[in-house]
Amino acid sequence: MKAVYISEPGGPEVLEVRDVDAPVPGQGEVLIDVVAAGLNRADVQQRRGFYAPPPGASEIPGLEVSGRISGFGPGVSKPFSVGDKVVALLAGGGYAQQVAVPAEQVLRVPDGVDLVTAASLPEVAATVYSNLIMTAQLQPGETVLIHGATGGIGTMAIQLAKAFGAKVAATAGTDEKVGTAKAFLGADIAINYKEEDFPESLRRQNEGKGADVILDVVGAKYLSRNVDALADYGRLVVIGLQGGTKGELDLGLLLKKRAAVVATALRPRPVAEKGAIMSAVRDAVWPLIVDGRIRPLVAKTFPLDQVSAAHSYFDSGDHVGKVLLVM
Repeated sequence: MKAVYISEPGGPEVLEVRDVDAPVPGQGEVLIDVVAAGLNRADVQQRRGFYAPPPGASEIPGLEVSGRISGFGPGVSKPFSVGDKVVALLAGGGYAQQVAVPAEQVLRVPDGVDLVTAASLPEVAATVYSNLIMTAQLQPGETVLIHGATGGIGTMAIQLAKAFGAKVAATAGTDEKVGTAKAFLGADIAINYKEEDFPESLRRQNEGKGADVILDVVGAKYLSRNVDALADYGRLVVIGLQGGTKGELDLGLLLKKRAAVVATALRPRPVAEKGAIMSAVRDAVWPLIVDGRIRPLVAKTFPLDQVSAAHSYFDSGDHVGKVLLVM
């Protein structure tokens, strides 16, 4: 099969399409003929040499795919059949024509979603649901602040939070993206972080109140301002480190607000945890997609042999929604 490898740490040009042996499904694994794969920030960090795959995971990048089941390893208990249209959450290996993945991490495609578009769903849905709902316990009527409004995580998070009855604030880097966050995605408040101090702007537009929950992909660069932006009893959930790994934390302010800072990663979790998250996504998120309250958003698709161009486009930050590779 054809698959993408990283020849050395660097820019998009280090991505190479190679002919390699197809995977053989192991105990409890499903073999999938991949139709499309989603690009994620973790893939970029892996390409740059900053995010190695977990022990035992494939060196091929790619954390989510859509496709058709083509085979089974021994001991698969999930009621799948050859030919089923599915999506899968991966620890790696998605930029390839086939992938073997634990059956617990595989879901049937939601009704009404085409198989290419479906590749935009598993990683972002699992990340957003597990962090906003399972970890932060976001409640109806609470205010949630979402950074990176128009990326894959942001577009899913805004829609999911609105569907769960939260008041949604979001940040973006251009006036056009701010407009998209409000008019197209449904954010109640949208802030251009390049022109405004987002904690002050949030309070000004939210009756003086901060955010009950913050979903942050930036990390250290935003740490102090995120704590500033929290409401009393607020929960800051850090899921990305685009702005660095080490920042100063004002424990006095955190104590005063009786607030919490949590950091999570999805990729290195055990199969059982990922399976539980995917089951929750199937039960809670898929119905919202079927009834139209959440719309999968695909910015652009690229064929596998244009993976470098796909990463260049992703790195530009111009996309609204997901960037996909099509096999």
